[in-house]
Amino acid sequence: MIKIISESLCTTVKFSGLFTGGFVALFIGYCIMAHISGMYTHQSNKVYMSTSYPVLSMFSLFFLHLFLYGCNIFMWRKTRINYAFIFEFAPTKELKYRDVFLICTTSMTIVVGVMFAHLTLIVKGYSSSTVQAIPGCLLLVFLLVLVCPFKILYRSSRYHFLIAIRNIILTPFYKVVMVDFFMADQLCSQVPLLRTLEYLACYYITSSYKTQDYGYCTRVKHFRDLAYAVSFLPYYWRAMQCARRWFDEGDINHIVNLGKYVSAMLAAGTKVAYENDNSAGWLSLVVIVSSVATIYQLYWDFVKDWGLLQFNSKNPWLRNDLILKQKYIYFISMGLNLLLRLAWLQTVIHPNIGSLDSRVTLFFLAALEVI
Repeated sequence: MIKIISESLCTTVKFSGLFTGGFVALFIGYCIMAHISGMYTHQSNKVYMSTSYPVLSMFSLFFLHLFLYGCNIFMWRKTRINYAFIFEFAPTKELKYRDVFLICTTSMTIVVGVMFAHLTLIVKGYSSSTVQAIPGCLLLVFLLVLVCPFKILYRSSRYHFLIAIRNIILTPFYKVVMVDFFMADQLCSQVPLLRTLEYLACYYITSSYKTQDYGYCTRVKHFRDLAYAVSFLPYYWRAMQCARRWFDEGDINHIVNLGKYVSAMLAAGTKVAYENDNSAGWLSLVVIVSSVATIYQLYWDFVKDWGLLQFNSKNPWLRNDLILKQKYIYFISMGLNLLLRLAWLQTVIHPNIGSLDSRVTLFFLAALEVI
């Protein structure tokens, strides 16, 4: 039995290494092709950057998040935190960090490979509806794999993921358990991904890819309203979880936490409104609401989550019980958290890195939010 397990782990590591190499090679090729064609500059192909690039950025954000989850699992195991028990996973069916890394490397190799082939066709002048549909087909394949009922490709983990998503969507009607709480908190970092998914769903479902009318989904009022809803949803779900936990436990801290997510909802709504109407009034409202939400969130992060300002603690400025012995890690994390909480300033200053398209800059900011 030990020999079988050892061989299985060895195989997983080998394939992870293989697909990591494949991903790096394809990604370098993709970047060279994009640079030569000037695809990511201000004078880029507007259709490609509005419809195809979002597919790559969305997958990149998702698998970056999954990769970081694998890093968390590695650290939890190293510090002997029984995450399977905390999340109520079946002891023999939870994803190990090697499994997570294998999923990330394999998936990103496929994604970058398909997008590299698609970009090559675009550069060579192929722009038929069939070529334009390639990114949408890639997205559809991954969605079908996610809901595949057969006992392949980590079915148990996919099933529990879908159950967690269902529980989050119907939060007030389900008791909040740790895995749902954790998953909903992660979704709050993926608002750009959800908005991209909403736009792509509109683009392909309405068959706009056939006419390459990438602006249709931003012109139609119903889809603009849907963008508001998507921006609200992760914070709404977390707020409802706080309300349900307060109802079940009676702890007033859950109401205080609920206020944090309500402020985040208001900030997200004003940002979307400002994107649709770049007036001075909306800009002022974005600055005011986002500043209040940031202060609220920093207070909760530093004082409630990190245990800052615990004057009577044996660990200066921190809580008594710490998992990591290196206390400076906590203070460095707080400093990084402060910087990342200010990412909303990009809505005001519209930063650009050289001649890069603004969408690329926004992707880097979204990746920092995930990290």
